[in-house]
Amino acid sequence: MLSLRDCLDYCDLTEEDVDLLAEHEHLPHDVAAHIACGLVQTSSGVLLIDHLMEEMIDQARTGGQIAKAEHVSHVYARFKAAHPLAH
Repeated sequence: MLSLRDCLDYCDLTEEDVDLLAEHEHLPHDVAAHIACGLVQTSSGVLLIDHLMEEMIDQARTGGQIAKAEHVSHVYARFKAAHPLAH
């Protein structure tokens, strides 16, 4: 049986990628992981995650949450490098 970590490795996702999706969509972590793994299989899904992360950065900056904006920006940069279809 594959673990959640095995699935994330297969999809080239990090726990942080999943954490952001879970937070943005108000989902449990394991549900967000399954959704994220499915989304990265298509270019439109990668674009959706891309836009979600950009939105989270903008919201954090607008809300004065500089540390959060920097954290999400770091996660976003890694995601873009691993999933270049969106760029």
